[in-house]
Amino acid sequence: MTTHSITDRLGGLAFGGDYNPEQWDEPVWKEDDDLMRRARVNLATLGVFSWALLEPEEGRYDFAWLDAHIERLHANGVAVDLATPTASPPPWFTLAHPDALMVRPDGTRLVHGSRDTYCLTAPAYRDAARRIAGALAERYGDHPALALWHVHNEYATLCHCDHTAASFRVWLRARHGSLDILNEAWGTAFWSQRYTSWEQVLPPRATNWHKNPGQDLDFRRFWADEVTAAFCEQRDAIRVHSDRPVTTNLMLPAYQNTDVWALARELDVVTVDQYPGAPGLAAAADVAFHADRARSLGGGRPWLLMEQSTSTVYDGDRVLAKDPGDILRHTLGHIARGSEGALFFQWRQSRAGAETWHSAMVPHAGPDSRIFREVTQTGEAVARLGELAGSTVSASVAVLHDPDAWWALGVDGLPSSELDYHAALGRAHRALWDAGVTVDFAHPEHELSRYPLVVAPALFLLSDSAAENLRRYVDGGGTLLVQHATGYVDERLHARLGGYPAAPLREALGIRVEEYRPLRRGERITLSDGTQGTAWSESLRTEGAQTLAAYTHGMLAGSPALTRHRFSTGQGWYLSTQLDDTGYGALVARLLDEAGVGPATPSLPPQVEAVTRRGPDGRGWRFLINHSAEPVSLPEPAHDLLTGGPVSELPAGGCAVLRTA
Repeated sequence: MTTHSITDRLGGLAFGGDYNPEQWDEPVWKEDDDLMRRARVNLATLGVFSWALLEPEEGRYDFAWLDAHIERLHANGVAVDLATPTASPPPWFTLAHPDALMVRPDGTRLVHGSRDTYCLTAPAYRDAARRIAGALAERYGDHPALALWHVHNEYATLCHCDHTAASFRVWLRARHGSLDILNEAWGTAFWSQRYTSWEQVLPPRATNWHKNPGQDLDFRRFWADEVTAAFCEQRDAIRVHSDRPVTTNLMLPAYQNTDVWALARELDVVTVDQYPGAPGLAAAADVAFHADRARSLGGGRPWLLMEQSTSTVYDGDRVLAKDPGDILRHTLGHIARGSEGALFFQWRQSRAGAETWHSAMVPHAGPDSRIFREVTQTGEAVARLGELAGSTVSASVAVLHDPDAWWALGVDGLPSSELDYHAALGRAHRALWDAGVTVDFAHPEHELSRYPLVVAPALFLLSDSAAENLRRYVDGGGTLLVQHATGYVDERLHARLGGYPAAPLREALGIRVEEYRPLRRGERITLSDGTQGTAWSESLRTEGAQTLAAYTHGMLAGSPALTRHRFSTGQGWYLSTQLDDTGYGALVARLLDEAGVGPATPSLPPQVEAVTRRGPDGRGWRFLINHSAEPVSLPEPAHDLLTGGPVSELPAGGCAVLRTA
């Protein structure tokens, strides 16, 4: 199954969002029917948080209200993405099964009254989740309105209860086989932590000081496997009764409680949620970051944006509004990079409850509002792009992304808190986005030979097989940039002895790192090429590599900071500090030039984002998004799908989708 089956059922790209009719009454439903037609909505997500209504008491289901809304939407030309409501068990469940409530690391057991009030490992919860998924599928599995199944919502909340402890021990036995091997993997000879029976092993709960890092890493791996297993249980219960594609909406912010590569392999179509963490151009860059990652998780297949906002930007302790025009620009930013449409959370802004102030397609102000006018404009634009369905996006650069490396940089006791995996991943992508280059994400053990350039921004943990894979990539002619603090530990979090990074990668880079020297917060260190490093520095020796920039002061004066090694037919670059944005952007531009990779549309200014989708028949569509405050002339007139005619200029903040040869 692919997303193309969804677009076939919809007759074009998807447009719509989470719909919660249970929060409203009949007059509002009638208005919704009219407004959805005006906005060109063709897909609505139902039932995400409706468990208390669907199963008012254990084992007794009430589907009558859902029947009515599915039939109403179907009659109005709106297909259904039907969710299993398992992200929020109802109060009766938690009262009947208090052991299924989540427990924090400090032992505090939480109660219902919010969302995600469950433990994923609790048998009563897993049984109830399978039952309601199966019951929904039995009733609606072949309904003509049904286009997609939506399991759960935004996995996953961690738990440290006794159910989790028991499941964790089962997982550890399967992974390590014996306590001796586990003790060796976790380094329990340190601090007298050696385990002599499995019952002594617990999840990483609150401790007096640093938790055992090997225990912490294995717990993250265990939880990720538990998430995948829980999803697969519901998916399989659905498949007994339905042949429609099944997904779950991956949440891709600055935390990582799932193995996104493993979970994505189980999805019929990858779907994601995206909410920017800063306004303006940073929000547009964040759209590209998440869209490129979603496409990559699906192996290049078309994917679907399950949630975005009309006017919500999470900026620390503030929720900011989006700028006028952002609804269209962000929507097209996702579609340009492979999404088969764009959905929002949510259709109508709630008048009560915990997310009263979360923006929506129909705001509190109603349809006579800027937000709804822009939603309607965006729906009309998406409706004109149906011919793109099934087309794909290709990239010439890969940024390496490994959940293990992310988790490894989250353990206690590291030399610097500024070793931030998500930030490093984002900086690498942003520099490439600024250069006008479309990016894939890849796992360090993936086949990489099709990419002229690969960037490894934060692989603190690097397995032996991944190190060999990167050596082989450079040996085969690739250009690889490896950044500081890479390959310091193996997959058990054991430090690499004899110098960093792992030996096969050292061979490709022609260097050996002898000493790490974190910088003080706010401290800068100047390199011989005039650029400045922050956060981190390293003492390294060259073993065949050429020094391109050296440190200029302090203990490291004269020592290599940036190196290049011509290895076989490829190049291995190593950057031993965190360059400031200007210096890093210049380095990325140099690497792109060395690798022969240029922007998609070099004739346009860098403020114009350009991405191309191509169909299997060779047809192409170039998306242009003008992020500047000035109009931009196009090199030559072209047919624009958004206007239905030729276009020769992009207005300030304007967009176009051009047919290309």
